[in-house]
Amino acid sequence: MNEAQFLDDHAVLIETPQVIDASEYQKYSVKRGLRNEDGTGVLVGLTEIGDVHGYILDENEKIPVEGRLRYRGINIKDIVDNFQSEGRFGFEEVIYLLLFGRLPSRTQHEDFTKLIGGRRTMPPGYWEDIILRSPSPDIMNKLGMATLGTYSYDDNPEENSIRNVLRQSIELIARFPAMVAYSYQAKRRFYNNESLIIHAQNPGFSTAENFLHMIRPTGEYTPLEAELLDLALVLHAEHGGGNNSAFTVHVVTSAYTDTYSAIAAAVGSLKGSRHGGASNRVREMVNNIKDNVQDWSNRKEVLGYLKKILQGKAHDGSGLIYGMGHAIYTASDPRAVLLKEKAKSLAENVGGRIQEEYGLYELIQELSPKAFAEVKHNEKVISPNVDFYSGFVYSMLGIPEELFTPIFAVSRIAGWCAHRLEELSLGSRIYRPAYKNVLGARPFIPMGERE
Repeated sequence: MNEAQFLDDHAVLIETPQVIDASEYQKYSVKRGLRNEDGTGVLVGLTEIGDVHGYILDENEKIPVEGRLRYRGINIKDIVDNFQSEGRFGFEEVIYLLLFGRLPSRTQHEDFTKLIGGRRTMPPGYWEDIILRSPSPDIMNKLGMATLGTYSYDDNPEENSIRNVLRQSIELIARFPAMVAYSYQAKRRFYNNESLIIHAQNPGFSTAENFLHMIRPTGEYTPLEAELLDLALVLHAEHGGGNNSAFTVHVVTSAYTDTYSAIAAAVGSLKGSRHGGASNRVREMVNNIKDNVQDWSNRKEVLGYLKKILQGKAHDGSGLIYGMGHAIYTASDPRAVLLKEKAKSLAENVGGRIQEEYGLYELIQELSPKAFAEVKHNEKVISPNVDFYSGFVYSMLGIPEELFTPIFAVSRIAGWCAHRLEELSLGSRIYRPAYKNVLGARPFIPMGERE
């Protein structure tokens, strides 16, 4: 038997027993996906880092409300309004807030920004040995490898004291943008057969400026482009301890592993299409709509195609309008509201087909609830989540789709590190949920009697 035949035959043996009757889950009150029957998350911990509010429970019924996101108790809208009104970048301020639990003074902000800029470099040999000599066709996989590879260049990789983990966290947050950018350039060179373009990092740039500088052949960008990417980084930095990647950090950290293993595990979680890959799905769906709808401003035509998507007769057959709806937010996702405002400014600034495409996004947002009501016969409140507009924003910035999820990681590592530090300082037990075995006892069969 060849290997292919062996795998075909034995995959069936694994797949077949996996069909466990749904009644079994009800019998043992299993919280599948760590979710309650009403879709809310099972409460497994307490945190002071991020607060996500999207509905009110009234007699076990979800009442939709405008979404709210707080970083360390501070409304994200207040944070964004302040740094944008002052004409400065906000991501470094948010990193400080998430790590230390308070907003920095002007002097602390300046010192911390310089610290981040100064920690972007790596010891000699790292970029060549870890990034350029072993490129990967998938940048998220490469980011996970690069994170684990950093362990070998750390003189004190295992110590889990708060001071040491804080040092590691700051270094990883500072280096993630270059890990992503240089992995992307290596992938272009070795898998796409394009020129290898490596721009040196600028310690005086903000994270957003530095990233755009590294991924673009010319290294150039406009102030508005940098402001938009900075906003996207701010909005993706943290989303509570229950999201899959942050929870992964808590679980792995509770085993008392090293920082690089914990963050690499989170990268693996975020890579999943059900988590960090959502903005790519939205972009693919909108591109499909653009290809199949003649007039992007025709409400009847757009509505008709959205209904086909919900019926599973268009796009990928999933029956889903990607980017619409959220596990927690109901009436609105505050991140999507803020990102949409900035996206509109850039679209109007660019004009032409880009502005028309922005109009299509607005129309999809407006008509999706109507399509859902007519196809599913459900008046459920539906609003766009942050992934709905983030892919459009990145595409306007000329960022290829293969970088959408890695940029998410560049932002979210701030929240991951905050959650790791919180778990180390407050957690006292290894996570150990239970699985009920429903197979029962089986007799042993001697080798000679087996079929």
